[in-house]
Amino acid sequence: MNKISVIMSAFNCENTVEKSINSILSQTYENFEFLISDDDSSDNTSEIIKKMQKNDSRIIFYPNSKNMGLTKSLNKLLSLSSGNFIARQDADDLSLENRFDLQLAFIEKYNLDGCTTLATSLQSNKVIHKYKNLLPPKLVIKFKNPFIHGSLILKNEILKSIGGYDERFLYAQDYKLMNDILKKKYKVKIMKKKLYILNTRNNISSNFRNEQEYFANCVRKDLNP
Repeated sequence: MNKISVIMSAFNCENTVEKSINSILSQTYENFEFLISDDDSSDNTSEIIKKMQKNDSRIIFYPNSKNMGLTKSLNKLLSLSSGNFIARQDADDLSLENRFDLQLAFIEKYNLDGCTTLATSLQSNKVIHKYKNLLPPKLVIKFKNPFIHGSLILKNEILKSIGGYDERFLYAQDYKLMNDILKKKYKVKIMKKKLYILNTRNNISSNFRNEQEYFANCVRKDLNP
């Protein structure tokens, strides 16, 4: 049975992190390790994670002694991972309990290197990127990221072989990653099932729109930030 390394970087998310972690701990697929970093939060995020770690040995906690940012935090967790597959989870989002089971079956069925899923909005329950998902990802990614990054499951060896997340990209690191993966012709598809619930308020994308757009433009134009 394949082992999954779930990686999550948390920062000042005391109101959401417990539910997010529980959505992973409740997975029907049980062979995973859950690597979590707290990026030097100023609220109770770290205390919540420590408390949950005591009740489930699959949680491995790596608090950062200073704020590193999301990109470096994810690379840190990636370097410490031991699973055959890497799964992402954001600390303000939720995964449906059969997400891992269904994604691994999908990857095996179509002989893929990885996949993402569809997602619904936590606030509105509407499908995220409903129409963007109707077009081939190789076409869409020239303009926008068609993949829900938090729902990603990818072979660990592939993620490490491309050097993980590009640390020049403080934002839009997921767009850069998926663009690199498709450029190298790895087989990644979007599973047309709603297995992820995405927080669409007060998150990185909404709070740092200008920064996100700048780094996204660097991906589109193949420029170094």
